Amino acid sequence: MLTRRFLLLGALSLAACASTPPLPAGPTTPLTLDQAFVGRQTGRGVFRIFLTGSERRFTALLNGRLSRHGTRLTVVEDFIYDDGEENRLTWVFDRTGPGTWAGRREDTVGMATVVEENGSIRLAYTADFKSPSGVNRLGFADIIYRRADGLIVNDAVVSRSGFPVGSVRFEIGG
Repeated sequence: MLTRRFLLLGALSLAACASTPPLPAGPTTPLTLDQAFVGRQTGRGVFRIFLTGSERRFTALLNGRLSRHGTRLTVVEDFIYDDGEENRLTWVFDRTGPGTWAGRREDTVGMATVVEENGSIRLAYTADFKSPSGVNRLGFADIIYRRADGLIVNDAVVSRSGFPVGSVRFEIGG
C-alpha cells in the first residue's frame, strides 16, 4: 500500500512538471504579444492526444490589430482543420501593466493571463473545447517565442482536471 502511494505521488509530480511547456532550447529573438499577433499571418498546427497518440492538424489565418492607444489587441483566428471543419474564434486582450495582458475568447472560462518575460510569452487559460463526444473543459499552458530564423512558435500543454492530456504546436510564418 505504501509503495502504491509513492508511485502515485511520483506520477502526480511528473504530471505537474509536464503541465508547463519548456522554454525553447535554441536561440530566440525577443517577442511581445502585439509583435507576435498584429497583422495578417498564416500558421500551421497540430493537436496531439497523449493517451491515443492521435493527431488533428489545422491551418489558422490570423488577423490582429492593436488599438490606437496600444492597450487592446484583437486577434481573429480562422481555423481550417484537415478534416474540413472550419471555426472562427476571436481573442480580445487588454494590457494590464508592463509585460502583462488579460484576455478572453468565445470559448474561454474566465480570463486568460499573459506574461511577457525573458523574450517569450506565457499564456494560460481554460476553454470549453467542443468535440464529437461533447464539451470538454481543458486547461492550456502556452509558451510563444520567435526562433532566430523568424518563425513564431506556440507550444502548449493541454490538461484536463489538472492532468496533461495533450499538446499543441502552432507555427506562424516560415
